[in-house]
Amino acid sequence: MSSVSMKMSLLGTWVLILWLSAAAMAFPVIKPRFVTCRSFGFPRCFHIWLACPISCPHTCMLNCVTCTPVCSCNMPGAICEDPRFVGGDGITFYFHGHKDQDFCLVSDPNLHINAHFIGKRNPNLTRDFTWVQSIGVRVGDHKLLVAAKPTSTWDNAIDRLDMSLSGTAISLPVTEGSTWRSQAEPPITITRTTNANRVTVEVANVFRVSVAVVAITAKESRVHGYNITNEDCFAHLELGFKFYNLSDIVDGVLGQTYRSNYVSKTKVNVRMPVMGGTNKFFSSHIFATDCSASRFGSINVVSSSNGASQYPTLQCRSGMGGNGVVCKR
Repeated sequence: MSSVSMKMSLLGTWVLILWLSAAAMAFPVIKPRFVTCRSFGFPRCFHIWLACPISCPHTCMLNCVTCTPVCSCNMPGAICEDPRFVGGDGITFYFHGHKDQDFCLVSDPNLHINAHFIGKRNPNLTRDFTWVQSIGVRVGDHKLLVAAKPTSTWDNAIDRLDMSLSGTAISLPVTEGSTWRSQAEPPITITRTTNANRVTVEVANVFRVSVAVVAITAKESRVHGYNITNEDCFAHLELGFKFYNLSDIVDGVLGQTYRSNYVSKTKVNVRMPVMGGTNKFFSSHIFATDCSASRFGSINVVSSSNGASQYPTLQCRSGMGGNGVVCKR
């Protein structure tokens, strides 16, 4: 081989190496999060670790029944992003609410869940950008608070969860798998699913919810016009609910969709079906049961089915779009 040919060959090799390096920088490899099933009731899947799908490399959970990882906001009972809901009937809808106010998500004789909305006013819209900052759960005589702490600069490694039971702070080691259990009846169990900012809360035979604290990124703020500043990145919750033994009078933004006779009034053929009823679901504070839809404490009410029944999991987001709450299953 002539010296010219060798030089051309070496030059081509270096060009290829530089191109591959540039491509690697432009399209970095995303390392997915690995998730597992922690329920002893599913021995085939218990402690089997699987990677999250490409579409949600860091925000998935393992479906213990099918033993497959599923994007957290693609499961029933979710409240995610806008906030966007998916009701018990499988229909996705939005509920905007209002910033700095509380609204009833679920109200049943033995369970009441409110959500506190935070947000920003967009002068170009007739509504607020809203996100769910915390939930207040009434079960029996107990009051459980799960909240995202206000924060200016977001760091995934720093835990921003704030939890308490009947006014007493819940301390949970910042280590994946650490568990806290109450002495109360019904028993309440809280388990970290990552080192920070993600837990699963379960009230035995009542409900289970997966909780993640997330923040509004600079890119989201720029794209959607949130005008988020360095003083507050609007840390908020993404939620995935699983309910057991609801009665057939259950109500609330999300709860009503589990009634056997429920018929959705949202326009499902539009891009963003919105549920109204802000006045009906308004609560005076995070633990109040005074909304017009309240069923908490009702007597002589039976479950909508015999024995222990489970309902589809709902994933709810309150981030993208600032549209309050969006849930889907």
